[in-house]
Amino acid sequence: MEAFNLYTRLAARGQLDRLEAGDYFDDDDVRNLLDRYVNAVQCVILPDADKLYLVPLATESEFHISNDAFKKQYMPARAVNMDIYLLYMAIIVLFGCFYDSYQTNEAAEFVTMSRWLESMDARMEAMKNHDEDFLRGMEKEFEFNWVTIRDKWLDMDSLKENVKNQDARNMSRVGFLNQARNFLLQQGLLENVGNMEMCLTEKAKNIYVSYYMDSEYNRGLLDFMYSCDHKAAPADTDGKAHGEDAAMEQMGQAATGQRGDEA
Repeated sequence: MEAFNLYTRLAARGQLDRLEAGDYFDDDDVRNLLDRYVNAVQCVILPDADKLYLVPLATESEFHISNDAFKKQYMPARAVNMDIYLLYMAIIVLFGCFYDSYQTNEAAEFVTMSRWLESMDARMEAMKNHDEDFLRGMEKEFEFNWVTIRDKWLDMDSLKENVKNQDARNMSRVGFLNQARNFLLQQGLLENVGNMEMCLTEKAKNIYVSYYMDSEYNRGLLDFMYSCDHKAAPADTDGKAHGEDAAMEQMGQAATGQRGDEA
């Protein structure tokens, strides 16, 4: 009964304080049963030092946030689905800034907005330098529209980067990253540490360890993004049957720990 009580509260709120979920840590039977409950709805429990989070792992999960709900809650009124995937890509690039292009498990102490912008520009410019036929082939390989995402970023108005108040309404790259940062702050994944610097929370670090470096979830996506600098195909594309709602959404939405009806 205690496992079911924990599940109903976790399902209703998307997270529980560690103190109120003590039996999950202290009682093997409760923990195993609660894990079975969340697995049955295609979710997983992600613990950190202070909380338990309920994280959806598939679009079929009842806790999955639909694109329309996500746009309504987190994006400007004019946003389209491609804005969501560009947002997810920006999150992946930001994590790459903290973890040295995914070469380490130790996060940097902080990352600046300018570093994030430079890294996004570098990823997009690297794809711009690729042969168009190669990128189209990668779209088929990954079922992800790399060309459209690249062009959307490159078409953003770089002349407005020095505008004092940067937000999504400016249609600038900095404005878009500020929108992404606000989303991550709202989800408890980032903290501002002053002077346009950000640090990762423990929740974000746990997500990185649990998902971003696990080939079951990124399925070669990171290999492709960071191999673009060398104009080479990804080293490993096994398990490649993943599209926009099963690649970016796996990692980007795993970062939210939100119920679908909360978006």
